[in-house]
Amino acid sequence: MAEYKEIIYEKQRGGVLITLNRPEAMNAISRNLIKELHAALDEVEADPEIRAIVVTGAGRAFSAGMDQGKTASGRRRDLHWPYGIPTGQSAAEVIDSWRSESRNFMRLWEFPKPIIGAINGWAMGAGSWFALFTHITIASENAVFAQPEVRHGSNTSFMWTLLGGFKNALRYGLTGDHIDAQEALRIGLVVKVVPADQLLDECFSIVERIAHIPPETVKINLQIATMGLQMMGLRDALTLDNQLSAPAHVMLREELRRPLDEARFNEGTKKYLMLRDGPFQPEPFGPRARKKG
Repeated sequence: MAEYKEIIYEKQRGGVLITLNRPEAMNAISRNLIKELHAALDEVEADPEIRAIVVTGAGRAFSAGMDQGKTASGRRRDLHWPYGIPTGQSAAEVIDSWRSESRNFMRLWEFPKPIIGAINGWAMGAGSWFALFTHITIASENAVFAQPEVRHGSNTSFMWTLLGGFKNALRYGLTGDHIDAQEALRIGLVVKVVPADQLLDECFSIVERIAHIPPETVKINLQIATMGLQMMGLRDALTLDNQLSAPAHVMLREELRRPLDEARFNEGTKKYLMLRDGPFQPEPFGPRARKKG
């Protein structure tokens, strides 16, 4: 078995629990975490004893999204304005980088064994996309979903539209507003909400029921659902999502985006979030839904 630093891999109850393990960064998705996740999926695919995967996050978040901290070297990432392209990268390279992100999520969707998302705490931005690309998604009562990155210039994911419906997806995708677990259940992002201390047991009870079904049948029925949606147009929609993600990130107004990036790299993430999210407080749902005092 491979050695992992940013995930935890634990076989149990006919399946495996994969825990995103960067709690100090709210399980923000780093390049190394993605690499380790792919290695873990390779391991699962080769192990006939594992009938399904449960994915969760350590600490108070499932995942806060893509890592918004400084570069791995600790230095500031300089951006070239007026379009906010990282210095030294061409527009084509930016587009290619976003295409690779899409491929990472599609591997989850096309995986031949069921992936169950156990969503506890924050599932923000790409963390919410990760949650929605799991085949079955269960939330704890304190789960919060959002795409707040649209507030600084970013794209939504078509998976919000597929699962939450056109009007709900626009309501939350055009504002970046937070929603709590019950709202996620109402619009169809998750199939059940349970107390936090029952979340993993609920997910593994599904794994154990799946394990009673012949593995060939599980694989075929999983493909009927996922490939059927792709043949109906999901792949085309996700391809469009992917193609528009690059301009969504770089065709920005400098006077709006640059102060946010300057705050992030000069004063830290807390200041950046204050500037980005301050005008949207209080959030409609979740732990920040009420004004303090």
